[in-house]
Amino acid sequence: MQFTNPSLLLLRNEEELIANNILVINHQRDGFLRELKALNPSSAIHAFSFDFADHLHADKIANVKSYVDHQLPQLQDIDLVIYYYPKSKPEAQMVFDNIRHLSTAETRLLVIGENKSGVKSAEKQLKEHAAHCYKLESAKHCILYEFDQLTANPNFDLSHYVQTFSVRIAKTEFTAASLPGVFNHGKLDAGTQLLLENVTLPYKGKVLDFGCGAGLIACYALLNSPTLKFTCLDVNALALFATQQTLALNNLSATLLLSDGLSELNGKFNLILSNPPFHTGLSTDYDIAEQFLHNIKRHMDTKSNIQLVANSFLKYPPILEAQFEQFEVVTKNTKFAIYKAQ
Repeated sequence: MQFTNPSLLLLRNEEELIANNILVINHQRDGFLRELKALNPSSAIHAFSFDFADHLHADKIANVKSYVDHQLPQLQDIDLVIYYYPKSKPEAQMVFDNIRHLSTAETRLLVIGENKSGVKSAEKQLKEHAAHCYKLESAKHCILYEFDQLTANPNFDLSHYVQTFSVRIAKTEFTAASLPGVFNHGKLDAGTQLLLENVTLPYKGKVLDFGCGAGLIACYALLNSPTLKFTCLDVNALALFATQQTLALNNLSATLLLSDGLSELNGKFNLILSNPPFHTGLSTDYDIAEQFLHNIKRHMDTKSNIQLVANSFLKYPPILEAQFEQFEVVTKNTKFAIYKAQ
């Protein structure tokens, strides 16, 4: 089994991983949880992630209890928390506050992360909230910290981390909500804006927003075509919580679906809209794009169409040509392209 560098560094410090009631947050999809259970055969092991795909991985591991939600489960007597530091510092701060909500004076916190993730920020973020901070080891481009005697946080409330902002597209204006860790937190990204400026909406029908983020696509579309029935899908529980808040702020409603790709999706849709989460420019993105565009056809009929935005340098035309009878480039600029296919 392959291990990520953060997991390898943790396992090099196995004496620190022994406890009775352990919570692992933002775990990797590798063999760490199995190794942790082997080190603690009689202990309770809990795994938590905002990511549904991570949850599915952990849920298959014997004697590990897996959770996926928009905040940590209310567990009692946790004596060790292991936190894989995320890419977003505001998300880390939110999770640290949540960890202190369920910690006791006996809880030890291990924070592991790659240098490029900004894990060094953990020292500053927890400086006022832990009696001691130890840098246990630095290797494999990672750092492992231990914090103990965490200050209790009795009033953790996720709504305090919600950021609202105004969105204006053409003549449509609305208020959106977002959370740390959600795509383009706190602002309308340029790709989604270009998509919505060029979208063709039907008067009625079922619409899927794939990779819904903070719900901006669904909100814009429902304000312009109120009879549409929306399903908002994302792999991230924080994103669905943000989408729920955005819709509520505008007195709108939609079906929210937590899913790894299309794994949990049923039924057919007249329209699929997406700013899909696979446009970082890496070669593996094409495999993900091809899989999505192939599988989405099961949820379309002959009159359905898909409209999406992608980085303009990604080679989408060959993929769309292979998967659909016809497609067109609706518009394109130096950064993004809008495609329509059916």
